[in-house]
Amino acid sequence: MGFIDEVIAWYKVNKRDLPWRKTTDPYIIWLSEIILQQTRVDQGLPYFNRFSEKYPRVADFAAATEDEILNMWQGLGYYSRGRNMHRTAQLVMEEHAGYFPKKYAELIKLKGVGEYTAAAISSFSANEAKAVVDGNVFRVLARYFGIEEPINSSGAKKLFTELANEVIDRSDPATSNQALMEFGSLQCRPKNPLCETCPLRLHCQAFQKNMVSILPVKLKKSTVRLRYFNYIVLQREGRILLNKRGPNDIWQNLYEFPLIETHDFSPAQSIVNSENFKNSFGNAHIRNVFGPVKHILSHQKIHAQFIVIDNNGMDGDYSSKHWFFTDISSLENLAQPKLIFSFLKKFLDSI
Repeated sequence: MGFIDEVIAWYKVNKRDLPWRKTTDPYIIWLSEIILQQTRVDQGLPYFNRFSEKYPRVADFAAATEDEILNMWQGLGYYSRGRNMHRTAQLVMEEHAGYFPKKYAELIKLKGVGEYTAAAISSFSANEAKAVVDGNVFRVLARYFGIEEPINSSGAKKLFTELANEVIDRSDPATSNQALMEFGSLQCRPKNPLCETCPLRLHCQAFQKNMVSILPVKLKKSTVRLRYFNYIVLQREGRILLNKRGPNDIWQNLYEFPLIETHDFSPAQSIVNSENFKNSFGNAHIRNVFGPVKHILSHQKIHAQFIVIDNNGMDGDYSSKHWFFTDISSLENLAQPKLIFSFLKKFLDSI
């Protein structure tokens, strides 16, 4: 058997029983693909189940508010995915009369749908012969064919996509794509791949040349940006002061506490003594300090501390800063970054 035949044979024996593999509905497949981007299957599956149950049709998804979508998305990270999905669903309602496209040429025009997602949906829903190239596929191809081109170089995407399209089984591209991705996920894993039981090992260049730990090659990531967040936590009569984040930064449209960002770490008392703080909160006193804690994103490392202050009966002009009080009981309906959600869980348990 050839390369892709071996992979498909392996897949038919070892594939996982996943709900999105039991449908050709392009909306449901789209839902699963976006949720699983940069997310492990075991982590993404509960989210997929919740979304597909609450929004079984694209019309249901489009009719939801962005806050509702982001609240359900909470904990998955990369929140721009959720926002883009919401806009895509609305676009489908406006321009496709509520019918989610199946063909690659139409899918690629949708917001938030790139080449990978368009190939996946068209392949799995319409059996279109478009190779799906994700991280798992990059890894399998790099190891089997001994490709030393860095997978995050400028020319890698074109190189690997062309190769994936050459090896795809054009008589059954849907199964071919699923098989190759599953093989990379379960068998040809990033760390500790199961080479000794691999049906491809006799012809795998990485295995034969002892390069499994070297391939695929990846260029070093760009410098990580360090940020220092000082959150001001003000609770008053069962309510808590919040801020909704704006555009052009991380966590767009998610809810957090009033924030004072500094260039480096500053002790809580220095923050409270600063002019920036006094302009908003006056001569408030620190009741407690939590942190600092680290929160790591793909290109940023956040050092955060939570400064709990007493209210002293003061009345700040919070509206001018778009801050607002909300009932603590309503927090579960507001989408928050994981950093805030994790803090709130501990903080509210302590009061």
